[in-house]
Amino acid sequence: MSTPSSTPTPQLIYLVYGTCTYHQEALFSIASALAGLRKTPGEALDIQVFTDNPAPYRDLPVRIRQFDEATRQGWIAPHGYHFRAKHAVMQQVLAESELALLIDTDTFFHCSPLELFRRIQPGTLLCNTLGMSYGSNKQTRLYQTLAEVLQQRQLADDQMPLLNSGVIGLYRQDADILAHSLALMDEFYPLAQGAYTLEEFCLSVAAYRQREVRDCPDLIHHYWSRKELFRAKTNAWLEKHRSNLTSTLALDETSLVTATLPRPPTLQRLAYKIVTLALPRQQRQFMREILYGCYRHANPFDQACTPVWWEKAHANVEKRLKRPLENDQLERWFNHPINRLVLGRRRQAIYLHLMQAKGD
Repeated sequence: MSTPSSTPTPQLIYLVYGTCTYHQEALFSIASALAGLRKTPGEALDIQVFTDNPAPYRDLPVRIRQFDEATRQGWIAPHGYHFRAKHAVMQQVLAESELALLIDTDTFFHCSPLELFRRIQPGTLLCNTLGMSYGSNKQTRLYQTLAEVLQQRQLADDQMPLLNSGVIGLYRQDADILAHSLALMDEFYPLAQGAYTLEEFCLSVAAYRQREVRDCPDLIHHYWSRKELFRAKTNAWLEKHRSNLTSTLALDETSLVTATLPRPPTLQRLAYKIVTLALPRQQRQFMREILYGCYRHANPFDQACTPVWWEKAHANVEKRLKRPLENDQLERWFNHPINRLVLGRRRQAIYLHLMQAKGD
């Protein structure tokens, strides 16, 4: 496989618009990238942020690219498909630059971001992860609606690996797979019946048998699962360092926002399970999750997840019950003698927090 005659400056791309939550995610992701860059001194990297709100990024060493509503509408046309814009922004950057990597905002780096670029070579596509094969679950919407036409046109078969597009990394010479993927999205969107993952599915199809696909789950954490818990961690970091996100202390402490789910240790969870066995069956899992939020973590950013555990406990029990948990029933649960004993003075504060969260 050939390599470029000269080393291009890698372009790390963020596309951020909409609610403040996405900007908060992006700020931490960028900070973790800057922290990681300290491990590869002397190597160049440009960070570009396409955004409808430049203000949060003005003190960061990034290139701000204005992303207005007219551009957004053009990039998501003809069907208004939100994730189509990811491929459109990559097309634009690769028309300007030799090497680019688009990363979702709900990510952070375990290393220098340049380590991701080292996995991109001409003839390859870098993605976040490679998952199951297309035919491993024939009940999915994308299989039910598209498998036959894809097989007839010899675009995909049951063995095609499905990729996660939290990362998309390419050289300019391979940008044609973006055009192919966009064409597939536009064609298949009416058939796919609103499938949320159509964008990354079409990228899987476009790359299948055409490019080597590599992944990088060891280099970044993509917290698409358990998102509320990881947002609590990153928001706690932002609150602490908001006045200077690039200070030495701020960059050092990005490493304290770990990919580990902030749960109590195994023995502590076992103790919670034992003590809640004396509760009525409907209350047991609820109270275990409440107690997860009561555990005192040494890591302050793990400790910031406390209210999220309580809110998830409330949401999960309502999902199991298949109905809202009425206020008087919740109050009775908290007044159970075992819960009064185990929770102590925290009991009332947790109850009030859940009532306030429910009202919000």
